[in-house]
Amino acid sequence: MEEFFEAKSFIQSKFPHTPEIGIILGTGLGRLVGEIDVHCSIDYADIPHFPIATVESHNGRLICGKIGDKTVIVMQGRFHYYEGYSAKEVTFPVRVMKLLGIKKLFISNVCGGLNEAHQVGDLMIIKDHINLQPDNPLRGPNLDDFGIRFPDMSEPYDRSLIARAKEIAAEKGIKIHEGVYASVTGPNLETPAEYRFLRVIGADAVGMSTVPENIVARHMNIPVFAISVITDLGLEVDGKIEKVTLEMVLAAADKAEPEMTKIIQEMVVRQA
Repeated sequence: MEEFFEAKSFIQSKFPHTPEIGIILGTGLGRLVGEIDVHCSIDYADIPHFPIATVESHNGRLICGKIGDKTVIVMQGRFHYYEGYSAKEVTFPVRVMKLLGIKKLFISNVCGGLNEAHQVGDLMIIKDHINLQPDNPLRGPNLDDFGIRFPDMSEPYDRSLIARAKEIAAEKGIKIHEGVYASVTGPNLETPAEYRFLRVIGADAVGMSTVPENIVARHMNIPVFAISVITDLGLEVDGKIEKVTLEMVLAAADKAEPEMTKIIQEMVVRQA
């Protein structure tokens, strides 16, 4: 707890306001920052006990400011288990955002599509998840100050927030799916057999993030909304799956990002 409070105190020394909403931006999804009235930008490396983003497409900054009249704190770049961090380290910032005062958490990511109805560049609201990560951020002694030992996960993603996102997408003519997100370790992508397995167990998309942050947020009773950009497809065509490069992922994220940004921005503005 001491480390969480040290990080909180440092951030408050730079930004002495209470954020209402925390936002985590995934690979190539930093455009939302352009819609923020930025009060300060803090490098992760300067925050006590914060991990450091090692993925080249993640900026590694905490952006503090306002979207409309709502105070937000935004992670421009996240952490992953495959970088060598434990699940507790990956989710450290979510605990700190709770102490800073957030009431809701919005998460974005890029992922591989597993549903034949999906196309590259589509958006998918996450309605549920399958945790295939080898570590759990709640493992070990329970942090009673944050939540109970056995948190309920019957509503991992807030239904009212999902309904609002769908309403906004319909208003703005944005194509959007709902689906189940499977979270795996990475950093390698999946084999054809693994893609088939994931479809069999009920996944519509697969990625390497989001679920640890969700688990910790729900442990602290914070409602969560999460949205994915489908950047590649784990579907076989003529017995083959298309090879994927980071450049392809970033290009697809860049194409879909304006619409995702519209949805998140409008959801923040409409929060009561």
